[in-house]
Amino acid sequence: MAWTYLLIASVFEVAFALGTNATHGFTRLWPSVFTLLAAAGGIFTLSLALRTLDVSVGYTIWTGTGSIGTVVLGSVIYKEKITVPKMVAFAAIIAGALVLRLA
Repeated sequence: MAWTYLLIASVFEVAFALGTNATHGFTRLWPSVFTLLAAAGGIFTLSLALRTLDVSVGYTIWTGTGSIGTVVLGSVIYKEKITVPKMVAFAAIIAGALVLRLA
């Protein structure tokens, strides 16, 4: 169940990051409300996952999958470019998460 909570927390993390861009510095009400709810949901579900998982593993995977999801969806929603250095960084994050999971 901890991995399910961590996956949900990662989705909230991506929503939080993308929502932050839409708030325009927290000057727009509904994107700001969405962003704050996503942040709270992410922290809550991460805390549920960390009941079972080591914080070093759970937090690293949460931030890594959040980063990857944000870059991928940022390229789709906000038309940001995915460059070769970004792809290399993704591979490093994924490799690191896999090594942590196996450790």
